[in-house]
Amino acid sequence: MAINQKQLKRKRRQKRTRAKITGTGEKPRLSVFRSGHHIYAQLIDDVKNKALISVSDSAAEIRQKGNKVSLARAVGKLIGEKAQEKKIKKIVFDRAGYKYHGRVKALADGAREAGLEF
Repeated sequence: MAINQKQLKRKRRQKRTRAKITGTGEKPRLSVFRSGHHIYAQLIDDVKNKALISVSDSAAEIRQKGNKVSLARAVGKLIGEKAQEKKIKKIVFDRAGYKYHGRVKALADGAREAGLEF
């Protein structure tokens, strides 16, 4: 199965930024993945290779009507709230090669509203 050119370029950008940023237990990496229909976010401790928290727009707490951008903001708020419960305040944002625009930006804004610093 061939990867189209757009996906290939995103993977290259993702690889380039992953080489520079890492998450730790005190300052985990907020990784974002967006598909055509959904958006997913994880807080990852790269030292232990473990996902601390994961949230998607199909979570029971978020299921609501609205456009994709409003759902992405809700995902950001939810992951921020869950991080606050685990006493996590500072994170490293990993946009995974996506442009900081639209749903990715809305997720980041929602996480900031919930109290995460990055």
